[in-house]
Amino acid sequence: MLDIDEVSRQINNLKTKLSDLKESMKLSEVEEELANLENQTLSQDFWQDTENQAKVLSKISSLKKKVTLFKDVENDLNATQEIFDLVVEENDNNLEKEITEALKNLENKINELEISTLLSGKYDANNAIITIHPGAGGTEAQDWAEMLYRMYTRWANANDFKVEELDYLDGEEAGLKSVTFQVSGEYAYGYLKSEHGVHRLVRISPFDSGGRRHTSFASVEVLPEINEDEDIYINPDDIKMDVFRSSGAGGQHINKTSSAVRLTHIPTGIVVACQTERSQFQNRDTAMKMLKSKLLALKEKANKETIDDLKGVQMDIAWGSQIRSYVFCPYTLVKDHRTNYEVGDVQGVMDGNLNGFIFAYLKYIANGEKQ
Repeated sequence: MLDIDEVSRQINNLKTKLSDLKESMKLSEVEEELANLENQTLSQDFWQDTENQAKVLSKISSLKKKVTLFKDVENDLNATQEIFDLVVEENDNNLEKEITEALKNLENKINELEISTLLSGKYDANNAIITIHPGAGGTEAQDWAEMLYRMYTRWANANDFKVEELDYLDGEEAGLKSVTFQVSGEYAYGYLKSEHGVHRLVRISPFDSGGRRHTSFASVEVLPEINEDEDIYINPDDIKMDVFRSSGAGGQHINKTSSAVRLTHIPTGIVVACQTERSQFQNRDTAMKMLKSKLLALKEKANKETIDDLKGVQMDIAWGSQIRSYVFCPYTLVKDHRTNYEVGDVQGVMDGNLNGFIFAYLKYIANGEKQ
């Protein structure tokens, strides 16, 4: 039996939430900006400048997606209200299933719309470059780092993002010593910036013959891919470049040529490497992008005016510095220590179900909390 009062309450709550979102996302301004950009495409000169053309078309696509999503939610909410009015008027409970499903879909769409509204940071729309390092603990920590890599890969695949491995170093017995990969797609960095920090694992170790419980740590660094037009100058004399043979899969080419590149920024001590492209030049270009991203993040964190003012910083991958804990034993729980968001389905999280944590973090920083 349909609870009329409860459904009415849910519909009114969704209307209020949608109205608040319309105001916070400044829909009228978004539509005005979209109209101005579309007018630019009508000019003959517009199609001559291929670089500007790509930027404008990308922006148009992004704005259209926001406007369309809002209009779709608004139309669906109005349709649900009409169905509900019909049920009340004719006292017909045959539409109970349809209304229940419609309300659930509306809630999911409004959550998606709210997330897109929260993604307003300077680099949120950019691709993300992620590096994972295990903490102390040898095989146990290296296996944990590989588990995190798998988790992010699964999340990316489930959410229509592309993953490209840039650098990978195998663990001694299992897992990995380090991995750097790029997640490409609209707002990849905006979503994944929530993952930056130390991640803690508690479980019965599969590598301990005594079946004892172990605690392991791994650090996850998330940086935006920096566009070519970003004002980041790196003095060529400050870079040391080493070439080496790639260690990953790749057949005869990787085994016979020193195409992998390692760049060291001497003033800060920052080291980046890329070994996935077939040519040394391609690997160097990718490594330079990675270096720019790291230097920009360090520059903004240190609030310095120039790259020359920077010095490298170290973060302990250990107890007390974790942003999130993943407990497999004696109970199952994943808890984010910044937002206090938690779920009991550890395996689901390890399979890539991270959107709850991402959404909670975006709301956390939108409320003015310190990142």
